[in-house]
Formats: sequence, C-alpha cells, structure tokens
Amino acid sequence: MPAYICNTCGTQFSLSEAEPTRCPICDEERQFVPPSGQSWTTHQALARRHFNCFRQHEPGLIGIGTVPAFAIGQRALLVATPKGNVLWDCISLVDEATVAIVKGLGGLIGIAISHPHYYSSMVEWAHAFEAPIHLHAGDRQWVMRPDPSIKFWDGDTLSLADGVTLIRCGGHFAGGTVLHWAQGGEHRGALLSGDIVQVIPDRKFVTFMRSYPNMIPLSAPAVERIGAMLEPYAFDVIHGAWFDRTIPRGGKEIVQRSIARYVAAVRGDGSAELR
Repeated sequence: MPAYICNTCGTQFSLSEAEPTRCPICDEERQFVPPSGQSWTTHQALARRHFNCFRQHEPGLIGIGTVPAFAIGQRALLVATPKGNVLWDCISLVDEATVAIVKGLGGLIGIAISHPHYYSSMVEWAHAFEAPIHLHAGDRQWVMRPDPSIKFWDGDTLSLADGVTLIRCGGHFAGGTVLHWAQGGEHRGALLSGDIVQVIPDRKFVTFMRSYPNMIPLSAPAVERIGAMLEPYAFDVIHGAWFDRTIPRGGKEIVQRSIARYVAAVRGDGSAELR
C-alpha cells in the first residue's frame, strides 16, 4: 500500500489502499485547498519527476531542496555538529541519491521540524536514516502519519547537541519552533527560523503570520512572545525556509526592529496611513 502525499502541502499520510478523503492540514485556515480540489501523489511517483539539489550555505550547513519545486517548496537544512548531523525541517522527497549523499556526510542523529506545514515525508526520512523525529507536543494533532520514530517534547527548549537548541516560540502554530545554532555564522550564532520568523525578500526585516497564503496576522502578544523567547540567544545570521532567504548579518537586531514595527502596525488605529 502507498503512503499518499498531498500535492498542495507535501504532507505524507499513513499507508492506505485509497487516497485520503481530505488533508486536514490544507483544509484549515493557515493553508488552503486549491480551487481544482485536493490531489495526491506517492513517493515513488514523486521520485520519477523530481530530484533533490544541495547547496552549502556556510561551513557545517547544507540546504537540501527538491527540483522542480514541489508543494510549498521549502528546503531542509543539514546541520553538522560534533555529535552528528541534525536535519532541520523536512521535504517530501528522499530519493536514493539523497540517502547516499547524507549517509556519506555521516547520516543523521535526529530530525527536528519547525511546524506541521513542513512535516512532509518525515517518517520516510526517519526510516532511511534510523533517526528520531523531535516534534513539539503542542502540534501532536497535526501528525498525519504516526510512527514510533516520532518523539514529542514539551516545554520551551530542547537541546539536541552541544550548541544546538530547539526553542518553542509558538505563533504560527502552538508548537512553532526555531533552531538556535551557536556555532553558526562563524560562531556569531545562527537562527534557523522556518516560517516562525519569516525572512522577507528584502532581508532587512522579518515578519510573523498566522497564515501566510491567507494573510492572517498574528496578535501583538504572540509576536512579543517570540521576541521574548529569542532574547536570551545570540545570533547574527538567520536562515529562513527557502534557499534565497538568508540574512547574513545583524539578524538579532533585525528581529527586534521587525517586532517593534509589526506590533506598532497591528496595535495602531490606522491614523498613520491617513496622513
């Protein structure tokens, strides 16, 4: 039996003889079902039309993305640590070449994912590398393919290796998580932000949303909480969810400035726009 994959969000479901009737992740206000309706593929079919590419963002950090782009189009990040490699966020395709390359780099000691839109084929990845998946328990309900490899954690932080810390910021999802990599950015610190802290095209600001495709903003308190959770951590670089979304310098100041701008906008009465 195949494990069907949603063509819109890239989430893989449990093994079944027939296509799922709906995708709960898409059929929710933070994502969407396209006007053409829900459609499905399988890992085998995906591998016939797509392959993965690799890009080194900095020493010890390699991006892995699918071409042509599939579903949401994010890329994963392979973080090298003295303890072993951690995969941050996930993509739907893990083909033979990807398995060979990642095993050649030392395999994986764990997989950590920012939020349910990037769960994708996480169980396929876990099985390929015999690695645990670390998900925040706040998003347990969005797991569409339960598996013993999934390890739920509670609280606000989880250390995966020396200098590699998961931080639950909330916001976009209840369990929305970022990864702080102390050795990143030539030891200036790096934040791997997924969609929780979204790097925007000009790289001068970041933003925060409940839904990006449906443009539903977060509340001011939710965004202020993100800032409070990140305040204790030093980071100069921010690696967002796509190959081209990296802030190379001044990342923490940009987050602080962006939070101030965002909160002022959502708490304002609109009078500034009328002047």
